[in-house]
Amino acid sequence: DELLKRPDVEVTVVDRLPTPYGLVRAGVAPDHPETRAIDRLFRQIEEQPGFSYLLGVEVGTDVTHADLAERFDAVLYCTGAPFDRALDVPGGDTTMTATDLVAWYNGHPDRSSSLWHYAFDLSHERAVVVGNGNVALDVARILATDPTLLEASDVADHALAALRSSAVREVVVIARRGPAQSAFTLPEITGLVGRDDLEVVVEGDLDGLDDPKVDALRTARPRPGARRIVLRYLSAPVRVHERGVDVARTELVADGSRAVLTDDVTTIEAGLVLRAVGYRGRPLPDLPFDVATGTVPHDHGSVDGVPGTYVAGWIKRGPSGFIGTNKSDAAETVDRLFADLNAGLLTAPTARDSLAALVRSRGVTPVDLDGWRRIDVHERRRGLVEGRPRVRLTDVDEMRATAAVSAPVRRRRPRARRVAWGA
Repeated sequence: DELLKRPDVEVTVVDRLPTPYGLVRAGVAPDHPETRAIDRLFRQIEEQPGFSYLLGVEVGTDVTHADLAERFDAVLYCTGAPFDRALDVPGGDTTMTATDLVAWYNGHPDRSSSLWHYAFDLSHERAVVVGNGNVALDVARILATDPTLLEASDVADHALAALRSSAVREVVVIARRGPAQSAFTLPEITGLVGRDDLEVVVEGDLDGLDDPKVDALRTARPRPGARRIVLRYLSAPVRVHERGVDVARTELVADGSRAVLTDDVTTIEAGLVLRAVGYRGRPLPDLPFDVATGTVPHDHGSVDGVPGTYVAGWIKRGPSGFIGTNKSDAAETVDRLFADLNAGLLTAPTARDSLAALVRSRGVTPVDLDGWRRIDVHERRRGLVEGRPRVRLTDVDEMRATAAVSAPVRRRRPRARRVAWGA
């Protein structure tokens, strides 16, 4: 969007999956349709002159950075922070991640095979989530929600079937620090405690705390007989085992910026333990990478030592902030890109063939904007039959077949600067 606001610009969005929208499609919980409505903005961007897709194309596998640099004036990476941080306790490597569960119930192709249908043990009445950010609340809420309330959503069919047979009636969300240091946002906790079908129990002292999120926690009311979400503060896992997780009480140090373990250890029995303790970026082929921060080193978005290459979003600054943060972050990167252009620092494309032609020559059939529209219409029509927003395609081959990719879209503006935006 920021790029297309400038005159004479073309943008090609390259994505590994045959469907776009990233976390809006595969990361937002199905019971949050108002958040997913941002895809209307995405559609407006797609319809602007100069925009095109090359979906189902993986940078680093199907094409290289050099391939992109030879065909575009600039290359912009927006690959996020897809790796989950480890849970560094004995048995921590046996835990599933909240990211895995989110991808599973949202029908992400990487988590939709039959092997994943049995990945999550829902046979016990209690599950545990380690971490207390928005994703932790999302998975706790979905696990605790009566599946009949999800039937009108676009939750993946395989997940809905598993949730219907789930025995989970309580989800314990473990937070290392106190209520005032909660990582979730105010709208998330306000929406949760306001639900009539769930009981939210706060295990932590709220007295004397002046914080909007704590005020929201104070509004939690008993709802006997309802499924429960327990927010257990000042607790940290010390060992994960087949019966559940051993948890130590913690104490805040000084200004509350960290918490230390005590010797007070109890066991929370659970069939499923999920970790939601943060994210990391992953190295990108042919780009520098800072292992400590999980980001690509840059100067206001311009990648160090790689002219004509830029980053935005979490791969640029790490996993922090929300939609508004990313918009301002993108604007900074685009400003730097055009400053480099005006200073004569960008090299004009040298390859004569298009990226689409190159991809096809390597045996990969990309999905263009028309193909994505066909997938979108197909899913919405399937949903209309069932009274749902959409019924998702989860198999990549089926997506490609539905897309029935047509000829590449011709460049609308022959003299336009070209930018590849990878996600």
